[in-house]
Amino acid sequence: MAKAECLASSYLSLEFNLSVVKNISEQLGIKSSQAAAAIKLLNDGNTVPFIARYRKEATDGLDEEILQQIAVAIVRYARLEERRKTILSGIESQGKLTSQLRKALLDAETLTEIEDLYQPYKPKRRSRARIARDRGLTGLAQIILEQPVGYELPVDVAGRFLSDQVPDAHTALAGARDIVAETISDDAAVRGNLRERAKQWAVLATKRTADSQDQKGVYELYYDFALRVDRIRPHQVLAIRRGETEHVLRVGIEIADRDWQAAIAVQYRPNLQSPFASHLADAIADSARRLLIPAVERDLRRHLFEQADAHATHVFARNLKGLLNQPPLPGHTVLGLDPGYRTGCKLAVVDPTGKVLNTGTIYPHAPHGKWENSKAALLDIIERYSVDLLAIGNGTASRETEELAAAVVREAKKSARDVHYVIVSEAGASVYSASPLAREELPHLDVTLRGAVSIARRLQDPLAELVKIDPRSIGVGLYQHDIDQAELAEALAFTVKSVVNSVGVDANTASPALLAHVAGIGAHLAERIVTHRDAHGPFAAREALQQVHGLGPKAYLQAAGFLRIRDGIEPLDDTAIHPESYSIARRVLREAGLTKNSSFIDRKEGLAALLTRRSLPDLAAHLSVGVPTLKDICDQLVQPGRDPRADLPAPLLRSDVLKIEDLRIGMELAGTVRNVVDFGAFVDIGLKHDALLHRSQIPSDAKLRPGMVVGVSIQSVENERSRVGLAWNTDLE
Repeated sequence: MAKAECLASSYLSLEFNLSVVKNISEQLGIKSSQAAAAIKLLNDGNTVPFIARYRKEATDGLDEEILQQIAVAIVRYARLEERRKTILSGIESQGKLTSQLRKALLDAETLTEIEDLYQPYKPKRRSRARIARDRGLTGLAQIILEQPVGYELPVDVAGRFLSDQVPDAHTALAGARDIVAETISDDAAVRGNLRERAKQWAVLATKRTADSQDQKGVYELYYDFALRVDRIRPHQVLAIRRGETEHVLRVGIEIADRDWQAAIAVQYRPNLQSPFASHLADAIADSARRLLIPAVERDLRRHLFEQADAHATHVFARNLKGLLNQPPLPGHTVLGLDPGYRTGCKLAVVDPTGKVLNTGTIYPHAPHGKWENSKAALLDIIERYSVDLLAIGNGTASRETEELAAAVVREAKKSARDVHYVIVSEAGASVYSASPLAREELPHLDVTLRGAVSIARRLQDPLAELVKIDPRSIGVGLYQHDIDQAELAEALAFTVKSVVNSVGVDANTASPALLAHVAGIGAHLAERIVTHRDAHGPFAAREALQQVHGLGPKAYLQAAGFLRIRDGIEPLDDTAIHPESYSIARRVLREAGLTKNSSFIDRKEGLAALLTRRSLPDLAAHLSVGVPTLKDICDQLVQPGRDPRADLPAPLLRSDVLKIEDLRIGMELAGTVRNVVDFGAFVDIGLKHDALLHRSQIPSDAKLRPGMVVGVSIQSVENERSRVGLAWNTDLE
């Protein structure tokens, strides 16, 4: 279960009032009834995938992403309530909790509002204002704040507050102004007003530091940069933060005088008729520059970074989902190649089931240069094991190895062998190779050869192989190492779980790594399922899963619909129909004059005829089932266990290389999307470096994802910098 889901489960027992339900529904643009139903289902211990798939009637069809956002929102509100209680208790212990302050704290809807209200009561270090209070100058500060009109001069009033620690009126007035400055800075209304103004009008400015080391000019765009904070883009914020961390950039936020003056004037305004007017004006200026503006700048920086982090996390999760959803290429014997120079190219042959048939190392590149020997070795392997696909990792020496593969493919075709190659993302392969899981799966292989096995297998079934790797190591993110790692891990775990459950998992062949992502299972239960399977043989039916130690009714309810039993005693076990709906599925078949053993063609024709005679709502009412559930059942009866990845284009198979010198403006090509970022997408068109498809060239309705095959045309070529610009080509879509 993802972290957010676990946290939600632990907090959902709290009694959330209607305002929370209302806030969540407004934030997410859903009905209050949907939010309330989702909260109740989560509170009952149901997982997000289970609710999204099998409780559509209750939530009125909320999808996984919305449900996950509800779970995260509940956690946020729970933490908000905890902080609210802590602050209420803290202020009450000071004896300063008035009924008005209590109401304001209870009405506050965000953590920022609560913290602003708490600011005057928060324990502080020994500040100038604190020292002045200890010296008995609070009364004089109050007079300055009240701005009385009279003939008594400030020095005369200050004389009443002298002591051993306050020897003269000048010292007394200075201390009182310090108290006033802190009072203004701590005022929740002032701070909130200025923060909102700053979010709209403040300017983020950067300069290159004098002693910076940026020889490659990575941050050149930001050497002298200024932009209003409401216009700056997340990737710019992330780049600036990294530049500051590396001491290349000096970063500041500029708040105009008019903004802080206007924010303070709402609550504090000098009375020109009062002899204390100049003292209040001086305290206001001091408060703004010394206390208020720095505090708001820190808040604004945190706000910008949090927004950028959230955006980067979303980009990574979106790209990861595309990568995991790449269509598998089953039924192929694959030769995986992990390219390298000095250490050679590691190779591994795997059969259509992923079993390793052979491994080895060739040395085609400098400093060895055994090109012909390497080509002969590959041709021998292709012939001996009937290899029809080569999977080449896209790391160091990838393009040189591609040239070798192209030469091998051309030679193989002379012998009437239909062989192709595919460039495969090798991100995370080295991480997997050294992992305990890899040692367990491939105990007799050297760590350097396991990467080649992973590359070959991820072509056969990307999802099954990539779930073995920490998603953060897959490398389809945006400044991924700079953002909040806990939130990133949580978001990526949810993404993996979402894809795994949408595809479904074969309970009799899946690895523990894959089973661990099935709703309701987790790592420990996944190991127990495999142990039980090894000891007792394949599961003959879904209900047999309940014999696994620790897999009780609750876990079975959540997981059963996502687990498949191929060729079992119950045909419905090979569908996404949940066992709780089997009786409905059988009644549907009877209504259509079919049985559970009817052929797929007969089912398709029979169900089509049934739905011609009776509308879906009418049939649902007759069977006492919701329309969404009945529709899912009918879809599964026609296409049992359909893999949603099958609807996507297959990976791009290549048989020859492309050089940058071969390119011409306007040339039309097909390419594979490798990464999607704010400013566009990097596309593999067969060159050493990926080409950039700028966001200005991407149609607004195009939803690019890693692994997607797109049609492009050459827009620009910079030979000396090895840069290629692409344009969208609708003719090749």
